[in-house]
Amino acid sequence: MKRVAPALLLLGALLALAPFTPAAAALVGGAVLALTVGNPRLPLTRIWTHRLLPLAVVGLGADMNLRAVAKAGLHGLGYTAVSLMLVLALGLWLARLLKVDSQAGLLISVGTAICGGSAIAAVAPVVRAREQATSVALATVFLLNAAALVIFPPIGHATGLSQDAFGLWSALAIHDTSSVVGAGLAYGPRALEVATTVKLARALWIVPLTLGIGWSMARREPASADAPPLKKPWFIAGFLAMAALVTFVPVLQVPGHFVAAAARRVLVLTLFLIGAGLSREALRNVGLRPFLQGLLLWLIVGSLGLGAVKLGLLTVG
Repeated sequence: MKRVAPALLLLGALLALAPFTPAAAALVGGAVLALTVGNPRLPLTRIWTHRLLPLAVVGLGADMNLRAVAKAGLHGLGYTAVSLMLVLALGLWLARLLKVDSQAGLLISVGTAICGGSAIAAVAPVVRAREQATSVALATVFLLNAAALVIFPPIGHATGLSQDAFGLWSALAIHDTSSVVGAGLAYGPRALEVATTVKLARALWIVPLTLGIGWSMARREPASADAPPLKKPWFIAGFLAMAALVTFVPVLQVPGHFVAAAARRVLVLTLFLIGAGLSREALRNVGLRPFLQGLLLWLIVGSLGLGAVKLGLLTVG
């Protein structure tokens, strides 16, 4: 099996780039590959996951109207400011209730409140999280993201959500940018636009939250000299710049469609690599209590968000 694993990995990546491959199938296919024959290029796939996702998000901006982006983004900032505080408070309460390790509980709460693995990766070095706590949080978020990408579009159709409503709901209730964009892509073009813009507005909170946690930690104990620097979500600025170009330079709109189409396939490839980055060790590290915390928090956030969108309490304006 070790001999065929590299060939299967390459075949899966090529299939992910094919126009007929759905986002959910790519994610699940990558995970199945990793958990059966194994991923012989695990460090390489993780590197390319972090490189390709920002590029895909920037490329999606080439098919967006900046005026619509700004409108959805401003609404998203308000929604995410409130939801961030509520989700963090609820997550930390659940962690205490379930007696989850304090570091893992904080990371799961942060990942649910903002943007999954990216937020966990940003906050973990600031709180000096143990590798075990970080792995548990990342694995928990990964499993819930994979489930969301598969089940959110059918739930949206079953409950009669419009594309605007689904885009808003998925942006507020799914952790990672990759799965939010993947779910929007599966639902429709307008859902993709709303989901992407509101999700990026949500991702903006990585910076102030991480700085706030770092400031709080610094008051209690000085930072170590080798603490890694805070990663800035530069892809948000790139997405907005690309949307501005195609909005205000009409001649770029036609090539912008091709750029966005390529970006959507790169996103599906990224989802395949994310799935292929799952390991059996990570699954073994996920204990019942941390997973239960993440699951309950995700179900509460998703249910309340769906109810608010259906009742018209949350709209894209």
